Amino acid sequence: MSKRIETTDLNVYYGSFRAVEDVTITIEPRSVTAFIGPSGCGKSTFLRTLNRMHEVIPGAHVEGEVLLDGENLYAAGVDPVRVRRQVGMVFQRPNPFPTMSIKENVLAGIRLNNKRMPKEDQDALVEQSLRGANLWEEVKHRLDLPGSGLSGGQQQRLCIARAIAMSPEVLLMDEPCSALDPISTLAIEDLIAELKQKYTIVIVTHNMQQAARVSDTTAFFNIAGTGSPGKLIEVGPTDKIFSAPDIQATEDYISGRFG
Repeated sequence: MSKRIETTDLNVYYGSFRAVEDVTITIEPRSVTAFIGPSGCGKSTFLRTLNRMHEVIPGAHVEGEVLLDGENLYAAGVDPVRVRRQVGMVFQRPNPFPTMSIKENVLAGIRLNNKRMPKEDQDALVEQSLRGANLWEEVKHRLDLPGSGLSGGQQQRLCIARAIAMSPEVLLMDEPCSALDPISTLAIEDLIAELKQKYTIVIVTHNMQQAARVSDTTAFFNIAGTGSPGKLIEVGPTDKIFSAPDIQATEDYISGRFG
């Protein structure tokens, strides 16, 4: 189910402004890759190019390649909606649809894609997705209540259930724990460790300890200064990046000397 992502010389532009410059990286399947770096260095922008979410901003475009198991996501004729089905996304703040029940939230993506499904199949998918997000036992008796009534951590796991209901191959997570308390954060981190058995996971985080705990590979992004594009400085196994990076700037950031 999970797939390898490869980018080659990827540049991201907002109009004429180059936000991210020449990123070449391979993201392995069934693993967690963490993007770290100071605010404004382009890591969230780059993350959004992996499922073409940046295109919702007028004037945003890319140069270079993004390959999903060899298929160029930016080739002519590739439907961005199909890309987003293959590459799901979970955002910084939990965003369940407030007027929908827990069950309807899980099925929202399926219904938006006009997939008709018998009720028993819907029920099975809801249970499977909520179990996959470690939420089923907490909500199985209140599936018809609004998703907005859950705690912040539960809402974020509901959003993960909504994403995996679409059967993606890749899950992108943009600071999924930044708005959560420590106990909810631990629950999400435990879930990420389980999900990587099935999916390719890419996470953006400002939390160094979190990157060290959950990721197999860490990529450090940096920026030369305001108005300069973000760049990928170094990528490698997480234990090496945190203990003996090759680039001095990586060590300076991880040790807290800047950023």
